[in-house]
Amino acid sequence: MVTVRLTMLCATATPGGPDPVVGNERGAGAARVALPPYTRALRAPSARCGRIAEALAVEAVPQEVLRDLDYGAWTGRPLADIAAEDPHGLSAWLTDPEAVPHGGESVARLCARTADWLTALPAGPGRLLVITEAAVIRASLVHALAVPARAFWQLRVPPLSAVTLTLRDGHWTARLAPPAAPRRPPATARGAVPAAVLTLPAGRERLCPAGRP
Repeated sequence: MVTVRLTMLCATATPGGPDPVVGNERGAGAARVALPPYTRALRAPSARCGRIAEALAVEAVPQEVLRDLDYGAWTGRPLADIAAEDPHGLSAWLTDPEAVPHGGESVARLCARTADWLTALPAGPGRLLVITEAAVIRASLVHALAVPARAFWQLRVPPLSAVTLTLRDGHWTARLAPPAAPRRPPATARGAVPAAVLTLPAGRERLCPAGRP
């Protein structure tokens, strides 16, 4: 019997340019997002998650526990600058989940608060839709897959992809559904419900690093 089922939609793009910025995102362009049936929706409190929920016409309740990783003094700074100024700190951050060279939040702390949130989710037959940051989804996968927090940076979560987590008989399973390639929505027959088409600006915004620079 299913105890908990939730689908997490990634609102954060991965760094694709030559100068990734800590705590920043690039727009993902136009993508088709097929939302699963859900009984209630939550989102991270960031403005970008609010914009995506609005674009998808999803009434999602913001929850502070779903907030992004706190990058401290490194927020908004190019990784190249951080690597040049504090290479040992950056290396420690990417290899040691307890490290906080930026004075913000450690990966281990993010994983702990995310695990606490998952554990406290109420049981029920419905599905929960969660629009949140890539870092929170990685932390959720660390808990669901029972892998060490050290594996956090190896878990790739593509922008606008959806990860479905299911808790059954005390065991979590995870399934990743990557977004479809950007394209125009096809014509639909009368009465058909098309997948939502989400368009984000192409310029640089706030984005979380998704691996080693």
